[in-house]
Amino acid sequence: MANLQVGWIGLGSMGIGMSKNLQKYLKGAGAPSLVYTNRTLSRGESLKELGAIPVETVTEVGKKSEIIFSCVSNDAVLQETATTLIAAGIKDKIYVDCSTVHPDTSVKIAAQISEAGGQFVAAPVFGASPMAEAGKLIFVVAGPSSATEKIAPYLKDVMGRSVISMGTEVSKSSLLKIAGNICVVSFMEVLSEAHVFAEKTGLGSDILETMVGDMFGPVLESYSKRLTTGAYAPAPDGKAGFDVALAMKDARHALNCAKAAGTRLEVSEVALAHMEKASEFAAEQGGRPLDSSSMYGTIRRDAGLDFFTDLCKERDGRK
Repeated sequence: MANLQVGWIGLGSMGIGMSKNLQKYLKGAGAPSLVYTNRTLSRGESLKELGAIPVETVTEVGKKSEIIFSCVSNDAVLQETATTLIAAGIKDKIYVDCSTVHPDTSVKIAAQISEAGGQFVAAPVFGASPMAEAGKLIFVVAGPSSATEKIAPYLKDVMGRSVISMGTEVSKSSLLKIAGNICVVSFMEVLSEAHVFAEKTGLGSDILETMVGDMFGPVLESYSKRLTTGAYAPAPDGKAGFDVALAMKDARHALNCAKAAGTRLEVSEVALAHMEKASEFAAEQGGRPLDSSSMYGTIRRDAGLDFFTDLCKERDGRK
C-alpha cells in the first residue's frame, strides 16, 4: 500500500477537506503524494501547501494513479468523470466515488468500470463540510471485496470516523445514503417549522434550541444552529456548508427512488418545495449562496417574517 499512487478528483466543500486529510495521511505513511485535479484548480491551494500535486486534467489523474477517489456534484459529472478515466485506462485500477448519486447511476458506472478491467467502489459519505475538514465523516461503502479491503486504510481515522459496509452491491450504498438524506432534510424542515413557531408565538428561538439540545442531543442541536447562527443564508460573499442546489438534487433522487418503490416521502416533498422557493427568492435578490437549511427562510416568509433573521441582516449590513 505504501507504494500505491492515489489520485483525487473534485474539490468542492466536501472534497477539499477530505483530500487534505488523505494527503496528511499519505505524507505520514511515507507514500507518494496525492495527485489531484479540479475544474478550478486554484481551489486546491491549501491542498498543494500540504504537499499534494496538482495536475490539469482528470485524464492525468487517471493515468498517474492506481487508486482514484472522486467527490463530484451530480450524476452527470460522475458519468463524465468515469468516461474520461476509462479512456485514460482503468484496467487493474480502483475507482472510488464519494458523491451522492442515484443508485442506478452507481450500478451503471460499476458495470462500465468493470467492463474496462477496473473496480468501482461506491462510498458516499454522511456529514457536512466541517466534518469533512475534521476527518469525522461516515462512509457507506459497497463494491468488490478485494477493492474495499484495499481502500480501507484511507477511510477510518483518516477521512472518516466510521465505515458502514454494504457488501458488493453498489446500489445498496447509494440507497442508504439517500435514506440518510431523507432523515436530514426532514429534520431541517421540522426544526425550521419549530423555530418559526417559537418566534411567532413569542416563545423564542433560544429556549427552543436549548430544549432541542437537551432532549434530542448534539446532532439535532447542530442542525438547529444552522438556523440560529444564520448559516442557512450565508453572507453574499460567503459559502454554504452544503449548497441548496445539491440538497435539492439529493431530495429529487429520494423522491424518484420512493416512487419507483411504490411509496411516498411527503415531508421530503414539502422540504423540496420550500428549498425551491428559497432558491427562487435568492435568484430574485441577484443570486447569493444558500445552505440546504434555507427552507427556514421560506417558512419564515410564509409566516409573514423576513427571509433573513435580524442576525443575518446585521451581519450583511441590511436594514
